[in-house]
Amino acid sequence: MHFPRRWRREALLRCDNNDENERKNKLIQIAIDGPSGAGKSTVAKAVAKRLGIIYVDTGALYRTVGYYVRSREVDPKDPEAVAALLPEISVELKYVDGVQVVFLNGENLGDRIRTPEMSMYASAVSAIPAVRAFLLNTQREIAEKNSVIMDGRDIGTVILPHADVKIFLGASDECRAKRRYDELTAKGIETTYEDVLSDMRKRDLDDSTRSVAPAVAAEDAIPFDNSWMTPEECTDKIVALIEEQIKGKKI
Repeated sequence: MHFPRRWRREALLRCDNNDENERKNKLIQIAIDGPSGAGKSTVAKAVAKRLGIIYVDTGALYRTVGYYVRSREVDPKDPEAVAALLPEISVELKYVDGVQVVFLNGENLGDRIRTPEMSMYASAVSAIPAVRAFLLNTQREIAEKNSVIMDGRDIGTVILPHADVKIFLGASDECRAKRRYDELTAKGIETTYEDVLSDMRKRDLDDSTRSVAPAVAAEDAIPFDNSWMTPEECTDKIVALIEEQIKGKKI
């Protein structure tokens, strides 16, 4: 029996769509939100390694935009001036030996985006709608093609609102400041615990009160306080929590 060519083409398209839908249904999306210094990146990286999925450091994307804004000596709180720079920016996420590396216009910035100053720039530019729209597709495209764990401040509310697991990771101000201070000094960045604590509280306020995508927990997020836990303890508990939530769905 011969079918019209149009029917055969439509049947092939339906098969392709079914295959694509089946592939997407097998993907896992995990969102970890929380304030600065809660250990999101450290835990997310470790969990990604344990589960064999991709880790996406969304904060690095905003830090990279902030880095470029600073290099052009533009006020990061000036929406129009920052938006005017976006056509000049190319941000890419690449994985080198399994480690995420962020490239700005083809250049690997390394730890230059990890300073307290870049944290403040990231917070400022992330409040600008044009910047969030600029980076939104980059983040979602990765999650559409891979099983991922993303950490940030609005992953569960904006970036991946239908994530399989949403966790809001928190810790006391003092604990978070101590972690960030130790991290910075280990990298040779001179600062004081008091300055780190002050900057952290200011960023918390800025992030949680901004009008665009404020840093708040999603309604269906699971709260998790990891104050004074070791990274290993936190990772073990988060992995167990995730496995319980996605029971029956193979990663």
